[in-house]
Parts: sequence; C-alpha cells; structure tokens
Amino acid sequence: MTFDFRNTNTLWASVLAATLARLGLKTAVISPGSRSAPLAVALACQPEIEAVPVLDERSAAFFALGVARRTGLPVALLCTSGTAGANYYPAVIEAKESRIPLLVLTADRPPELRDCASGQTIDQQRLFGAFPNWYAELAVPAATVDMLRYLRQTLGQAWGRSLYPVAGPVHLNCPFRDPLAPVADDSVVGLKEVLDEHFLAAVAAPEAAIALEGLHPTAATAAAPLLEIWQRCNRGLIVAGPAQPTDPLAYCKAIAALASYLGWPVLAEGLSPLRNAAALNPHLVSTYDLALGQSDEESDAVSAALVPDQVIQIGPLPTSKRLREWLQTTQPRRWMINPLGTNLDPLHGPATAVPMTPETLALAIPPGQSPRNHPPYLEQWLTLERRLRHHLDTALADLKDSFEGKVPWLLARCLPPETPLVIANSMPIRDVEWFWPPGDRGLRPYCNRGANGIDGTLSTALGIAHGGPPTVLLTGDLALLHDTNGWLSLPRLRGHLTVVVINNRGGGIFERLPIATVPTAAETWFEDFFATPQTVDINHLCAAYGINYERFTTWSQLETSLSYLPERGVRLLEVECDRKQSHALRQQLLTPPKTLLTLDFEP
Repeated sequence: MTFDFRNTNTLWASVLAATLARLGLKTAVISPGSRSAPLAVALACQPEIEAVPVLDERSAAFFALGVARRTGLPVALLCTSGTAGANYYPAVIEAKESRIPLLVLTADRPPELRDCASGQTIDQQRLFGAFPNWYAELAVPAATVDMLRYLRQTLGQAWGRSLYPVAGPVHLNCPFRDPLAPVADDSVVGLKEVLDEHFLAAVAAPEAAIALEGLHPTAATAAAPLLEIWQRCNRGLIVAGPAQPTDPLAYCKAIAALASYLGWPVLAEGLSPLRNAAALNPHLVSTYDLALGQSDEESDAVSAALVPDQVIQIGPLPTSKRLREWLQTTQPRRWMINPLGTNLDPLHGPATAVPMTPETLALAIPPGQSPRNHPPYLEQWLTLERRLRHHLDTALADLKDSFEGKVPWLLARCLPPETPLVIANSMPIRDVEWFWPPGDRGLRPYCNRGANGIDGTLSTALGIAHGGPPTVLLTGDLALLHDTNGWLSLPRLRGHLTVVVINNRGGGIFERLPIATVPTAAETWFEDFFATPQTVDINHLCAAYGINYERFTTWSQLETSLSYLPERGVRLLEVECDRKQSHALRQQLLTPPKTLLTLDFEP
C-alpha cells in the first residue's frame, strides 16, 4: 500500500483504509457525500478492498449486512454527515440482534462546526444508542506519527470488537476539516520518509490472542456434568430454533451427535440448517406444529402425552406460536444453549442459560459411544413425524391451485444443492416453518430474524448473492416493495439473484391475526391499514430497472425455472395467489385428520 501524502486528510484516510485491509477487510459499501470524500477515495483506491457504491443508505446498510452474513467477516459502511447515518439504523439493529459484524463509519463535521447551524450537521454521538458492540469518535485528522499510531490502534480495537466476544456492529464517527477533496498542500511535509510498509507491521488481527469458546479445552469439560443430567432423562427434547452458522455442516453434525447420544428427538424449525441435512439426524421432527394440534379434547390429550421432562433449547425458540404456547403451558425444564449465555426465554419459565455452542457440547460426548436405544418417547415423535410428513407432502403434491405455502415446499425439492435461500419475514418465514420438508440438498436458509422486520429484505439478498453462489430470495409483495431502492445496486452485483415474489396483494400475515376477525361493518380499515394492498404492476417495476420478469401459472413451470439458476444477473418470478384462499388452505393443512394424531401404536 502506498499512502496518500497529498494532504492531512488523504494521509489519515489512506492509513485507515490500509489498516483495515491489513486486518482483513474485503468489502466496503459506500454512499455518496462530501464530508465522507477522504474516506471514500481511500477505500476505493485500496486494492485489497472491493468498494461498492450504493446510493440509498438504508439499502447500502442491508446490502453490507448480507455480505457480512454470508462471509462472517466485517463489512465497512461509509456515509456522509447529517441524516445519512440515521438510515443505517434498522440494519445496525439487525446486525446487533443477529450477531453480524459491521464497521459503520459516519463522516462528521469537526467539533467547532457543531451546534452552530452549520449545514448537514446533527448530533452523531452514539447515534445508534446501545446497539453497537462498541463506539468511538476518531480524532480530527492530524499529520503526526503519534496520531497515526493512535488511529492504527483504534481501528484494531474496532475490528476486534466487531467480532469478539460476539459479532455485531461497531460505530466510528469520523470528523474531517477541509479540504475534503484530495488536493495537495504542505501539511504532511517530512512524513513520507517516516511512514513506509513497516508502519503496518504493528497491525495484528486481534483474534490471534483470543481463545474461541467453541475450541477452548475447558469448555468441553464443563459440559460433561450437563450431559450426565440429560442422559438420565428418557423424556427429553431438543428444540432447534433459527440458526445461520457460517459452518452449517459442523452445526448439524454437533446436534446430530447430541441427539444420538441422548436418544432425544430434535424439533427443527425451517430456518435451521438441520432440515437441509436430514440424513445426518434420523431423530429430526419437522411437523411439530401439526402434532401439537388444535385446542380440543383429543388434540390436548396428544399434546399432553408429548410433554417432555427436559428441553435443550438451541438458540432462540422457533417461530411456531403453537410450540411456544405448549411450552409455556407445560413448563418443562429448559436449558438454553447460547454462547453469550444471554436470556433467550420469552416464556419466563424454568430455564437456565448455558454459555456454550452445540459444537462445544458435542466435544464433551465420550468417544466411541454407541447411539442410545430409542426410548418410547422418541418413537412417539418419530411416528407422528412419519404420518404427518406423508400427509403434508401428499396434499401439497396433489394441490393444483395457487397456494402460498406450496412455494417453499417446491423450493426445497427443486433448487440446486447448496443454494443460498433468503426468506422474507411475515408469511414466507412461517410457511417455511410449516411446509419446508427435511432433505439432503444442503440448501442455506437466511433471514433477518434478529428484529423480524421486512425492511431491507431485497438489499440483504443482493448482499448475500454478491460474490457468492447463485442465490434465491423468497418474498411477499409488500416486503419487496418496501425495499425497491435495493435495485439501484444491480449494476455492481457480482453474481446472480432470482427473486420469487408471492403476490397476494397485501399483507397475508394479518389474515391470521385477531384483527382480521373483529366483527365490524367498517371492513375497509382492515384492508387499508393492515393488509395495505398495493397497486404496483411488478412487471412494469422490473422493466424500469431492466430486470428479467416471468409470471407463472403452473407449478411445473415454476419448478422447471428454479431447477437451474443463472450465474449472473437478476430475474424475478411472480407467483400470484389469492390471500384469503391461501389462508383457508393453510388452516386446512395445519389441521390434520384426528386419525393421524393417535398414539395407540407400539413404541
């Protein structure tokens, strides 16, 4: 790296860019602005960093979030002063809640130009509140060796705090005085002889000095007493919630080993890699929502028969409302596996936080252990899974009508192996949980489940697709329209994204909520203020951005189109559904015949 000695700002910014590159930064997402010009030029000129320009800051932030989610590495975000940084807020929240590393760089005016009606200036101190892992305001650039050493050290700390002890966003507020453009002056005279490549030799990736919890030798020892407690239990249950690990195979193998050792069933939600590596785990249960049934005498008897004595909860609880209500009613002893040891119990029940990863628990399993014989409790769950899975798969395979829930079921069966699949919140993520079948295609599900919002859905998908394998986004019409500015980054996309949009003319999730059943003659307020149907012609929208568009009327057409994904570019596949018809079909499929829920079989 050659430092830029044209003026103090260019030197400071080039040292910043070179230091981040040395630490391992590969991608910077930059939105236009004047105050951020020194950093924008430096990052764009740093050969080890790919600089991606994105006009809209909210879209830029979610694009960066997508790249960081896929790679597990910090991605830098850069914007100018004023309200520009405020547009990062939703993505910063998601990064915090989903533990995604982001380096947020907000340019600012120097202290003497604050609180004096200077243009494009707001209070940017701790702009994102408590959501960042760490916050610092950099000093105003100064052309001295001591200050550049300070900058180098601060950046090393910021990089480390974005990754350890748990990943998340870091915010650096970056003030600059004029000149902002890379014009030459005499402010850095004499430094060229002092600063050379050896200046960066002091930059050390902080992870070298940190023992990762999952690999720490004492962590497995600490798990041994827990395994002894669990192995004495014949009515135990593993509940695996949303998980998007950077190494899904290791995650799946760890939970499979735990389930085999204990002889416990594994309830795995749709946003878990477990359902896409089913051969590893013969104890997998995907139809728990149907098994727990409706609230009536017969279904309640089955639910009562399935109550566990102990539950190992891996990460947050699944999305399923039925499962949560069942756990809240029955109150089994729960152990929450989470490397931070934070509270993941919205039910406020008898739950203990265990600060470990599934991989750590698997390390504690004594070597050479044979799989445990199936206890009757496990056989109950597996028998119900076989019955209910066959019921769902047969019904969906025979269904000719347009139905929202069949789309994820079809994706699971026809997408190429190891395809990244980004799933929008609201109805798509729920349909995935209900209808996504177990398989062995190694598909990679992603979703912004930290804060469960629909904002930034398209931009996140574009970020995941950028530089990665061909990617698919499953979204509803409202989540897509909420982030149409994301299309502005298409000219810079390296890779391919197929968008499958379920267009049901509104927010289908509200059809399932109590607000939809309120008896009133003023029906328009439900449609106008909750379902919020839009009149956008998606074909015309695609034409405006130069996106290939197709509309599908048969399931075989959609399956054929999804079985092969292009290597580059973007296309949109529209599936039109009737919102109320889909709601009725969903209710019907999620209420299986009573004969399937009997437990009068030999264990």
